[in-house]
Amino acid sequence: MEKSTLIGVVGGILAVGVGMALKGADPHALINPAAFLIIIAGTIAAIFNAFPMNEIKKFPKLVKILVTGKKFPGKQEVLELFVSLAKTAKSEGVVGIEKRANEMEDPFIRSSLTLVADGFNAEFISDVIEGEIKQMQERHRAGALIFSQSGMYAPTLGVLGAVIGLIAALGNLSDIDQLGHSIAAAFIATLLGIFTGYVLWHPFANKLKQLSNQEVEFKRMVLEGALALQEGASSIAMEARLQSFIPLSERKSLRDK
Repeated sequence: MEKSTLIGVVGGILAVGVGMALKGADPHALINPAAFLIIIAGTIAAIFNAFPMNEIKKFPKLVKILVTGKKFPGKQEVLELFVSLAKTAKSEGVVGIEKRANEMEDPFIRSSLTLVADGFNAEFISDVIEGEIKQMQERHRAGALIFSQSGMYAPTLGVLGAVIGLIAALGNLSDIDQLGHSIAAAFIATLLGIFTGYVLWHPFANKLKQLSNQEVEFKRMVLEGALALQEGASSIAMEARLQSFIPLSERKSLRDK
């Protein structure tokens, strides 16, 4: 589970609720069906207007990623794998690489090793894998854009909700006590719009971009390892090439293993 998402959402809700209480505002005022309808339904409608259906269908998957995160091998694990593969290649040749490829659980690593085992040259391997990485980046960019656009629409819809509320309030000027409550309720929509836009949607878009960058880095490391295998690099050379993907503070030498 992506704990940071849970902490962020719960923390944001508590910050607003406790903040309202400390300011003397009644947190129960947030229970405003009309405001939720304008902000949530309005944002959903805007997204349907902004994106084709094939992109919107990906929304549940994007939410799942935000909640559970994306799982792929860590950089140290990839380093150890390719150093081991370099040793296998020296002792068993292409047959050894093909055998190890079939044992891989990660589909990207498996397909990359299969390209090497099938004897394709470095340029072909690089073109194929780079093409896959670029397509993945474009898919991820489109997914993050749904959330960033939601973050733009929600605050503006909050202003629209406040205007609607004020129209209703000004239509009942004869009751001064009710007027005050109506004006306060009118600004709940603004609060919800700003909250969802800048505490949820924009941060979610940023998290998706960060997760995408991590996956790209992982795949570029695999690509470098695959190219080194194709060139017949030794285990020492392999380690030297892939260490560049790992921060100095996290590097662990494999030469004593």
